[in-house]
Amino acid sequence: MTDASSRLNIGSHDLPVSAELSRFMAGGWTPSSPTGSGGTQAHDVTPARRARLSALFPGERLIVPAGELKVRSNDCDHRFRPHSAYAWLTGLTGEDQVGHVLVLEPSGPRGHEAVLYLRPRSPRADGNEEFYRDRRYGEFWVGRRADLAEAERLTGIRCARLDSLGSPTGRNASTDGELATALSELRLVKDAWEVEQLQLAVDHTTAGFEDVVRALPRALEHPRGERWIEGVFGLRARAEGNGTGYETIAASGAHACVLHWIRNDGRLDRDELLLLDAGVETDTLYTADITRTLPLSGRFSPVQRQVYELVLAAQEAGIAALRPGASFRDFHRAGMRVIAEGLADWGVLKDPEGDLHRRYTLCSSGHMLGLDVHDCAKARAETYLDGVLEEGQVLTVEPGLYLQPDDETLPAELRGIGVRIEDDLVVTATGARLMSGALPRTVSGIEEWMGVLLEERA
Repeated sequence: MTDASSRLNIGSHDLPVSAELSRFMAGGWTPSSPTGSGGTQAHDVTPARRARLSALFPGERLIVPAGELKVRSNDCDHRFRPHSAYAWLTGLTGEDQVGHVLVLEPSGPRGHEAVLYLRPRSPRADGNEEFYRDRRYGEFWVGRRADLAEAERLTGIRCARLDSLGSPTGRNASTDGELATALSELRLVKDAWEVEQLQLAVDHTTAGFEDVVRALPRALEHPRGERWIEGVFGLRARAEGNGTGYETIAASGAHACVLHWIRNDGRLDRDELLLLDAGVETDTLYTADITRTLPLSGRFSPVQRQVYELVLAAQEAGIAALRPGASFRDFHRAGMRVIAEGLADWGVLKDPEGDLHRRYTLCSSGHMLGLDVHDCAKARAETYLDGVLEEGQVLTVEPGLYLQPDDETLPAELRGIGVRIEDDLVVTATGARLMSGALPRTVSGIEEWMGVLLEERA
């Protein structure tokens, strides 16, 4: 094996390449068309983002890797998605960004020059075999990469070969907590382009929920109906965007009491509820995050309605608390007051004061939303969880009640019911705009909506 071949990612069953084949593969190729010259979708907004980051670290080298492939099993890798900070700063979101690194080099008294180190398209001459032999990076295996000139036109960033980077010293977003925190906090307020992308994700997600309702008759017949639901939504996510923004939760019956139920291997029962928590991630990597709890019969039973309407009242109280200057935690507190008082009215709690209601709610009622489903998670508490809301922030409001099937503090008729209602909102100058309002939330609205979609299918 040649030195060049030894560096390739070649399968264990691949045959050696003869000198004759190597020569034959090196020529006879028509020049391919450029990847494109219109720039990334975020081409106009990324320079300002890099400038904001630059201003926080004058004179320091900043290193933001896209990330590496991770093995799923043996010689199969997980599908690659670039790190959110890298995508935010470069606008590059494709699977071809494996291993690439953005470096902000100190330039001038306080500024930086951005340099993108990448693995350019491999040449097809001079004995280079990568383009047809390398299973991880070869063009004939995973698709064409941009050359340096094409990448510069796409991004507006000076580009250099990845193998010229070496091991630079500086702040690395993968290991430097202060840089990772800064990148999270810079993303707390979304620009207009980001809000548009999030609305697109919400709109595609709405279509996915409609697909699921239409598919319920088939899903009810399948022994793993939850998987059927997951698959139907996943089809919409892959057809319209990059895929799902997180693992879909399709939880029927008591499975809805498991907050992150992603096994999705249960049967559906017409007498029970389906909690569907799902979001489409756009090609630009912005994700929606919506939950609806639906009666599989098409109509809520009296006890299902009772639980659902308490959660809805909590969500309405939370949404009403959203406005610039309000504490981030205010909407959660408002919703939990409603939940605690409702549980006391039911006789489940003796007193709505205190935190005993948390036995039945388990978690907080929302989070920031953006490139990550739980966006800006490395931001400091004083700027996020203990901070105040600002115009342009996008977040979820998602109270829930999770009444465990084995909870003896509950009357028998309430056990095994899980309800969550989750919507995406953008903070405005005077309050908040409901981005996911196309999906009904009221009992009557859901029943009517489901009825129309199921009738269309019939």
